[in-house]
Order: sequence, then C-alpha cells, then structure tokens
Amino acid sequence: MLPAKKSLLGLTLDELTQVALDLGLQKFVGKQICGWLYDKKVTSIDEMTNLSKAARVRLAEEYVLGASAPVDEMKSVDGTIKYLYQTPSGHYIETVYIPDFGNDGATDAEPRRATLCVSSQVGCKMHCEFCMTGRQGFQSQLTATDILNQIYSLPQREWLTNIVFMGQGEPLDNLDAVLRATEVLTASWGYAWSPKRITVSSVGLAKGLIRFLDESSCNLAISLHHPIPADRAEIMPAERAFGIEDVVNVLKQYDFCRKTHDDYEEGTKQRRLTFEYILFGGLNDSKYHADSLIKLLAPLDCRINLIRFHTIPDTPFQKTDEVTLKWFCDYLNAHGVTTTIRASRGQDIYAACGLLTTKKLEENKRS
Repeated sequence: MLPAKKSLLGLTLDELTQVALDLGLQKFVGKQICGWLYDKKVTSIDEMTNLSKAARVRLAEEYVLGASAPVDEMKSVDGTIKYLYQTPSGHYIETVYIPDFGNDGATDAEPRRATLCVSSQVGCKMHCEFCMTGRQGFQSQLTATDILNQIYSLPQREWLTNIVFMGQGEPLDNLDAVLRATEVLTASWGYAWSPKRITVSSVGLAKGLIRFLDESSCNLAISLHHPIPADRAEIMPAERAFGIEDVVNVLKQYDFCRKTHDDYEEGTKQRRLTFEYILFGGLNDSKYHADSLIKLLAPLDCRINLIRFHTIPDTPFQKTDEVTLKWFCDYLNAHGVTTTIRASRGQDIYAACGLLTTKKLEENKRS
C-alpha cells in the first residue's frame, strides 16, 4: 500500500519552503506555493501555474491540497447555513455560517458582516449536560488542515469578517492544531487577519488556558453558564478539574484585569474577554445568580453574552422566558457588567451544535 499523501493546507511558509527543498525544487517555490494556497486559494495543485509542470507533478506525487467541499447543508430562512464536512478519517463535523444583513434582511445580498463558527474536535470530552456534542463523546482530534478546511472550502469564504471557535469540541483540548490554524489565519504570509477578528471559546482548561493566553492574541470566550462552582459542576463536569474561580484568578494575571484610572494605560488591552452564559429556566436565571455573576467577574474587564437555550432531544433543561432574559440582561448592565443578548439564529434548522452530525451518524447506521 502506498503511503498517504500529506496535506499542504495548514503548513507555514517555512514548512512550505522546506517542502520545496525536499522535492528538489528551488527555495522560492515554497513562497509561490504559499501564495497560491492562502492568497489565491486554489482548488488544485495543477492551478499553481507559475510552477513548472514538472514541479507540479513532483508536488502532486507526495501532497494533496487538503481541501474538501461540504457534504451536506441546511439553510435557515434568516440566511444562516449549517454545513457538514467529512474529515479524511471519515468523521463528520459541523460549521455554521452566520451572515448579518442589517435591517433590510435581504438574505440574497452580500452581508455587511459574516461570522463562521468552526469545530475543533470530533465529539468532545467535556460532557456538558446541555450539549449534544457532549453526548457523542470524544471521537477524534481535528488537524489544522481539518480546521482550516472549514474556512477554505466554505462557499461564502470571501464574505467572512469573523471566526469563532465555538463549534463542536473543546479548542483548548486540541490546542496545537488550534494555534496552528490561528497562525495561518493571522500571519502576513497567510490570511493576514487581525487576531481581533478571531475568538476562541473554552470551558477553561488550566494548562491549555495559560498556554493560549501566552501564545495567542486572539479573543477569548469562557463558557460559564453558572456562577456557583458546585452547581456548575453538576452541568459542566470540567468544573471539578479546574473551577471557574481558578479560571478567573488566571485571567486576572493577564490583560483582562480591571485597572484603576491612574493605573490604566490606553492601548494595553489587546483582546476581548467574553463570558458565555446560557440561561436555563429555574436553574441559573434568578437575582441570586445575577448577583453571584457580578461578584465573580468583578476583577475582570469583560462582558457577558447571554444565550437562549437551543433545546436538544431528551433534555431536562428549559429555556428561560423572554421577560426574565431581558430583566437579567438589564440587571447586569445596571450593576456595571456589560451584557448583551445573542440573537438566536437558524431556529428552523438544527440550531444546537451537534444535531446535524448526530442525524448523519444515525442515517449511516441505518444504511
């Protein structure tokens, strides 16, 4: 059996230069490949027309582009599209394209901004009780190629303005691949995006969190969902390994710590810190919980993003009513915690993360 070909997508400029040298090509060919890959975004090696035909043949003998189109999609009336990708190992992952068309709502026009929610793992080890992906359990790590392909092969990739690592999986549990992907996205030889256009979400893993804060300038979002450690542990088992109070103590050591007016230096804050908070009816939406949130996050310069619960099959959790949602948001803002309510998108399709992959896996079992 011939060895599997390696992927070009996800390699750095230095690595692509080494690829060229290893193939007996001149050093500058690495830069040419890099340009075709990340600037011109070709769909095949044969499209790299400033490489000689012999060089393209030699490259194709050992490498593939590493890009593959989505295998399924579901489109919402609001323009949101959930894509299903298949990895080379045969697993399925979800990616959600979320366009913002402004007030006119013309979903057939170019959006004024567009966010892509990407996955970082197949399944997840965190086992959050309210998450469909958590029910699947952990199956596989995604490579940087798998992560970047969700962007590279997206039909609307030229319209993207923001990327959030909030899809399937725990990004800090696959940090090497996530950091490599964000390097490609932000490097001058890559996509050349500002790190401020990228947000990485996490439940808060100790080693991964510290390394991410040290090695990345991207925005950070912490999946909080309950301010009381004992109660958070009941719905988010990761709390038992590294608690939310420990997470806050780590974040206080970085550029998110509140400073007095005299201490504050304009421009020192390089990235945004957000806490994601799904409101569940009767579970975490009372004044007691709001006050606990205010106390917990008092040391940090951050914001809270309130999220409506997207129901999943066989769940005991209930969505908070709209009156309570609005009150909770207003109460936090009135007490100095900048808080917004995330607009619900894609409600007429499989909105909750993991539902489309679960559907595909069930179909495959029946066939």
